[in-house]
Amino acid sequence: MAYAAFRSIGAYAPEKILTNEELSHMVDTTDEWITKRTGIKERHIASEDEFTSDLGVKAAQKAIERSGIALEDIDMIITATISPDYFCMPSTATIISAKLGLKNVTAFDISAACTGFVYILSIAKAFIESGMKKNVLIIGAEKLSSITDYTDRGTCILFGDGAGAAMICATDDKNEAIIDIHTGADGEYADLLMTPNGGSGSAHDSLEAEAGSCFMQMKGNETFKVAVRTLTKDVKEILADNDLTGEDIVHFVPHQANLRIIKAVGDALKMKEGQVVLTVAKYGNTSGASIPMAINDIYEAGELKAGELMLLDAFGGGLTWGSALVPFSPKS
Repeated sequence: MAYAAFRSIGAYAPEKILTNEELSHMVDTTDEWITKRTGIKERHIASEDEFTSDLGVKAAQKAIERSGIALEDIDMIITATISPDYFCMPSTATIISAKLGLKNVTAFDISAACTGFVYILSIAKAFIESGMKKNVLIIGAEKLSSITDYTDRGTCILFGDGAGAAMICATDDKNEAIIDIHTGADGEYADLLMTPNGGSGSAHDSLEAEAGSCFMQMKGNETFKVAVRTLTKDVKEILADNDLTGEDIVHFVPHQANLRIIKAVGDALKMKEGQVVLTVAKYGNTSGASIPMAINDIYEAGELKAGELMLLDAFGGGLTWGSALVPFSPKS
């Protein structure tokens, strides 16, 4: 039987940094206010000529190099993004495949907002375990600055740009295998976090109105409450389903949306400080790129070792959520 192994990780953050102090000159806010409510100190912002696909390519190149997999052996690319190069088509995954020099591979995007990386991890696992694919490149990439309203204090302080990628590969060693993945959604909460964007569900009569609707909109307090409740329940379930406890987890890697949400969920799960991976202060919320960027940080710091068990946990617009139990299984 084929199993899916998490072989490698890579990430990229644009050079430009937007600090809280700089934001305080753009909207009515302060570094103290942002830090207290979100834990964010700065976020990276892509340049005007740097697209979501460019961020994804740079992250993917690292993941491919570290995986030991030859470029021509990659047979699928999946990208999770809510800020694609082009809305509707072509998919950002197809553009990334071209920029990497890959042809004749399956390539497509998915839209699951901040839960995107967990969703594409589950898709890669399914394709590999079915025997349809062997080496799947998954990428969470976002240029959220392109859909952020920098006059809206409630959202512009939260979001940044970046990308993270991983190689998920077939193995016959069950000890290397991704253990379990849970995903879910509830569209009844769709209006808590959305980008109206003038699609068929909310067409506009004027270009001005349509352009304004392309920015992210969020009901912060309501989203916070649902996120904490949902994430805590989902993580407890995936641990119980696999006869594990919080003590079995070496690295708890939550979506880096807000320090208060991370702390509330971590406390509810009785996670120790050393188990929780935190990068929200320096990247902000990078949506589908958030979890792989956080994994890459501990990898590059030498803190992620072969065989160590990660618990991934995310919540995003849709509303969507997901969790995954993933041993780090680099090629020996």
